[in-house]
Amino acid sequence: MRVTRLLATAMKSILRNRMRSLLTMLGIIIGVASVIDMVAVGKGAQVQIEDQISAMGSNMVMIWPGAASSRGRQMGAGSRQTLKLDDAEKLQRECPLVTAASAISRTSGQVISSSGNWQTTVYGVSPSYLTIREWELQSGVSFTERDIRASAKKAILGKAVSEELFGDQDPIGAKIRIRNVPFTVIGLLKSKGNSSAGQNQDDIILAPVTTVMNRLSGSRWVNQIVVSVTDMNLMDEAQNQIESVLRQSHRIPLHEENDFRIMNQTEMMDRATQMTGVMTLLLGAIAGVSLVVGGIGIMNIMLVSVTERTREIGIRMAIGARGSDILMQFLVESVVLSVMGGVIGIAVAWSLAWAADSFLGLRTEIVPSTIALAFIFSAAVGVFFGFYPARKASMLDPIDALRYE
Repeated sequence: MRVTRLLATAMKSILRNRMRSLLTMLGIIIGVASVIDMVAVGKGAQVQIEDQISAMGSNMVMIWPGAASSRGRQMGAGSRQTLKLDDAEKLQRECPLVTAASAISRTSGQVISSSGNWQTTVYGVSPSYLTIREWELQSGVSFTERDIRASAKKAILGKAVSEELFGDQDPIGAKIRIRNVPFTVIGLLKSKGNSSAGQNQDDIILAPVTTVMNRLSGSRWVNQIVVSVTDMNLMDEAQNQIESVLRQSHRIPLHEENDFRIMNQTEMMDRATQMTGVMTLLLGAIAGVSLVVGGIGIMNIMLVSVTERTREIGIRMAIGARGSDILMQFLVESVVLSVMGGVIGIAVAWSLAWAADSFLGLRTEIVPSTIALAFIFSAAVGVFFGFYPARKASMLDPIDALRYE
């Protein structure tokens, strides 16, 4: 039998029982759509996290204090106080690959203005912090090195803090109080949205690092140092330079471990990719189960079809059809059912992904290779689950088939 005749026969059989064929394809449709959309959701989450990490800054390396220990028990990362303001200055001065460095002294407190109050986080930073984070000002100016030396009581507000304290009014030049210490607002940051950890990056106040250390936190230690390196491809070399300078500055012997931790954006992206990759694989595997269920549905319906058409099979064999012809006929019918379900499933997946993007704000990334894989798998399901019914049909005895009522 020619392929065109096989396809025509298969389509005639499918269209003869439209509702049954549609219900049979439903499992494949749901399976294909589920696999594509689950992978798209996982990939969308991965891209979103990568974008958020990239938005943190340009070629950024982050340094935290190490973990303290008590009687052999580790107290957790950042529990030691080992980083100083001088460390940031040394890194910028002595590391050729470091283009900018900023110490961060972090504290929190109630902020009061003439028209409201708000609990927020205050970051004491250097002027280069905005360059490292690639954070632009919506209005006003940044503080200078002179303000750092003078511990000037100047503040730059994040968008969320400005809206809470001043509403739609321009905050530049306004007076605020942080823990009863008066500050003058000199700048307003552009909105950055949420970080990869879900934290609102606009709920922040920036002030000179010396001001925060001397007037708010009362500590001579800093919580973190961030640096920007010349080239993303030189991250490892820059990280080695940073480690060498800090070990020398902290006078750490050769046989002792670092009293600080270093992480760069590449490592953060690798970790995020690994986590979202596992999530995507898990979602795709769960959705793939429905494809197997759909294949079982095809096998069931094809067995029913063989039983219903036993007499037709006997007539075909009586007029010269071979067992291989009967097997191919039912196998093609099974594959056509499965492939049609796969095509409709792809269309459904595209529609659902578009709706999720447009109406739910859920970022999805359709992966072309997933579409191809889901389509091929749906055809394979048709072959695998259609083979047994087709073989059963081809093994019927012509005489018994003709006598079947």
